[in-house]
Amino acid sequence: MKNKNLHILWTNDNLFTTEHMVFMYAGNSLRNGWWENVHIIIWGATAKLVCENADVRKLIAEFQAEGGRVSACQRCLERLGLKEQMQSVPGVAVYYVGESFTESLQGPDTVLTV
Repeated sequence: MKNKNLHILWTNDNLFTTEHMVFMYAGNSLRNGWWENVHIIIWGATAKLVCENADVRKLIAEFQAEGGRVSACQRCLERLGLKEQMQSVPGVAVYYVGESFTESLQGPDTVLTV
């Protein structure tokens, strides 16, 4: 059975990488059927970028409109003091992602780290 799930662990807060790798690949993956399910995980420095940059939040909304899923690491947000801000970003699930991320690494899903 072919793997149909991609998780993108997004840790790089570089805006060019955000626009021209993370969201370009994630969106194209859904539009072209390369992956059935695409999940972007906001981890570390990217949390600050999302909270501070309206253009990045727009990219998230467009990706979600195409059927993509986005979550954010609650522990990272707590450490950065950004939990409340991130919870106000529509559609971003905030939770402790360590356990589910480990399951993805150990299971049949594909994980891409950026």
